[in-house]
Amino acid sequence: MITLIKERCIAGGKLLPALAIGAGGGGLAYAVHTPLPWLLGALIATTVLSLAGVRLQAPTTSRKAVLVVIGVMLGGAFTPDLAANLSLWGISLAIMFIATAVMIVVSVWLSRRVAGNSVETAIYSGVPGGISSVSLMAADTSADMRIVGLTHGVRILVVLLVIPPLLQWAEHVSLQQPSMTLAQWLAFPGFDESLMLVIAGIAGAWLGQCLRLPNPLLFGPILLSGALHVSGLSEATIPPVIIALAQVVIGVSVGVRFVGVSLASVGSTIFIALVQALVLLVIAIGAAWIAHVTTGFSLAAVLLAYMPGGAPELSLVALSLGIEPAFVTSHHLARITILILLMPALVAFLKRIGS
Repeated sequence: MITLIKERCIAGGKLLPALAIGAGGGGLAYAVHTPLPWLLGALIATTVLSLAGVRLQAPTTSRKAVLVVIGVMLGGAFTPDLAANLSLWGISLAIMFIATAVMIVVSVWLSRRVAGNSVETAIYSGVPGGISSVSLMAADTSADMRIVGLTHGVRILVVLLVIPPLLQWAEHVSLQQPSMTLAQWLAFPGFDESLMLVIAGIAGAWLGQCLRLPNPLLFGPILLSGALHVSGLSEATIPPVIIALAQVVIGVSVGVRFVGVSLASVGSTIFIALVQALVLLVIAIGAAWIAHVTTGFSLAAVLLAYMPGGAPELSLVALSLGIEPAFVTSHHLARITILILLMPALVAFLKRIGS
């Protein structure tokens, strides 16, 4: 027990510099009124230092805890009046699945024909989302994990950096963090409500793992917290300070993925990943516009729902900006679930036809 506590303390100590840099970057971005300051400030600060050769510890346990917290927060976006739009959600999901199929075809073609990667590498690096689950599946194959990780990392980085101008262009969404008093930053719910949310987080994480959900630490708490809020048993919301801390940890976890990456040695891989990310963004924007015109959902919401990857990051953006987080989260969960179920068959099919 003492050894375990000692190991935890050492691991926490190694993580502190990365979190401090992330918090410093987020604080600076907040001070100069940058859009999505805590997320993008932490992400940019840690990415720049990582690419410069500074070795930063990646959040592991803290990221898991943050995923549970984000899941509980997102569950609060599910309210009893959501049922009125479920039929339109079905149309939007259908459009998203078609767009996802196009994304996979394009990304696999780029990875196979242009970059010359294997079928496994092309598939697992080309899937638009579910980096945690996809990486675990790829580890059991002959896929090049360095290329898979780099491609997903570059894509998420590009998506998060493009979101602010994209949302402002789409619907002139205000991305500026409103000024708040200390009391507003620390506005925690009452004891009973807080206890329910804690139980929803712990039990939801356990349930997600039992049900083998994709990203169980995120989607399990979403299910239980969502049930509490849809049923009317809880109306509690997470205080802004927790949301800001969650953004810092998520930003750091993306930025440190580039630790040890030498631009000279993997330049071609990064270039292909960048091209792939931009092409998938164009496809997502086109599909989002079609869904917006067809269903009447806000363009900002469908853009976040259709973005190629980063369910925790994009759901957190939707929550932070108040852009229909239940809609955005449900779409990402549906896409990741379908992709994970179909992945083995897709890989086998492409191998069989000799792609």
